[in-house]
Amino acid sequence: MSNPDPTSPSEPVVDSAELFQDPYAVYGRLREEGPVHRITGTDGLPAWLVTRYDDVRRALADPRLSLDKRNATPGGYRGMALPPALDANLLNMDPPDHTRIRRMVTKVFTPRHVEGLRVPIRRAADRLLDSLAGQDEADLIPSYAAPLPITVICDLLGVPQAQRPDFRAWTDALVAPDPTRPERAREAVGRLLSFFTRLIADKRTRPADDLLSALIAVRDEEDRLSEDELMSLAFLILVAGYENTVHLIGNAVAALLAHPDQLAALRADAGLLDRAVEELARYDGPVPLAIRRFPTEDIVIGGATVPAGETVLLSLAAAHRDPRRFTDPDRLDLGRDATGHLALGHGIHYCLGAPLARMETGIALTALFDRFPGLSLAVPPQDLRRRPSMRSRGLLALPVRTADRPGRTGRGASVG
Repeated sequence: MSNPDPTSPSEPVVDSAELFQDPYAVYGRLREEGPVHRITGTDGLPAWLVTRYDDVRRALADPRLSLDKRNATPGGYRGMALPPALDANLLNMDPPDHTRIRRMVTKVFTPRHVEGLRVPIRRAADRLLDSLAGQDEADLIPSYAAPLPITVICDLLGVPQAQRPDFRAWTDALVAPDPTRPERAREAVGRLLSFFTRLIADKRTRPADDLLSALIAVRDEEDRLSEDELMSLAFLILVAGYENTVHLIGNAVAALLAHPDQLAALRADAGLLDRAVEELARYDGPVPLAIRRFPTEDIVIGGATVPAGETVLLSLAAAHRDPRRFTDPDRLDLGRDATGHLALGHGIHYCLGAPLARMETGIALTALFDRFPGLSLAVPPQDLRRRPSMRSRGLLALPVRTADRPGRTGRGASVG
């Protein structure tokens, strides 16, 4: 990311490696230099970066900032090319289509539906932890943080057990692409499209007690959802519900293990769990930047005039560490009232799956620290490797020691 000022076109503002490893320091510097920056993104295209909490929060709810790519300046946006059957999703829509589809989802994805997943999620977590029993060391990303959300998504969508290994492999290839083999992500998109086509046809013939069957019933009975919109909705539930939750769980565990005093406080008071999940989402959430937006008219953000159609990037990472909103924001404090954090969005695009993500994370932490009260990092916190991505903040690996070591203390009450 660099400053496109023509007087110094090569002067770097951000080192990409530093940005990927510690976006908080990078975005923090920019935030204190000014609320809005004209930058060049890693895709080589210009964008406007918004860094301060109040500006970011207002922008997230501003109806003049469109998610519809058709409102972008021609040639001013590059993103993954998806087939129309997967691209007609809520992250590319504005009202009234967004309102119509979101209302249909909330009609079937109710709080009662989410609460009904609590026991299955805990069972899935316990099964995964059973497989780690007897191991002194483990990598919690592939063994716990990743398989737990995909299990939940498969249960939610009604993916048959026999098809889940392939489903997870295609999903992994899509959300964590190998930069040396870009064709694998494209192949995964095609396979997922074929998979969802078959799954939807099967659910129409043999509906079950799952979210996808319920959405199909609403679509077919009320005829208010196109086939592409239905397909795209299933795809969005998969991608958003999987990738973000993996990173939320992984980042939360890493943060707690790097702050043993906070972990001890949580273990001593299970009543802190809900507040802890909010603070962990603020402190090191899975999404450093909200999805790009395009002004439908010239607008002023943080004193800067942003022309219609240009790309606007809202830095959640900078907003969450803004001292104007959060006292001592670089400190993890599970007792903090983190209400108002933006990790799950704000406004009409607030995450539909937020209650499920919160519940999954709380259960994942409770089950993990109940099973392994002496859990510790196997490497120093600064040596944890992050995914090289501006779009998401996640760990490539989370190596831990599951057994107590001589001289280690910290056993306490159950987290939950």
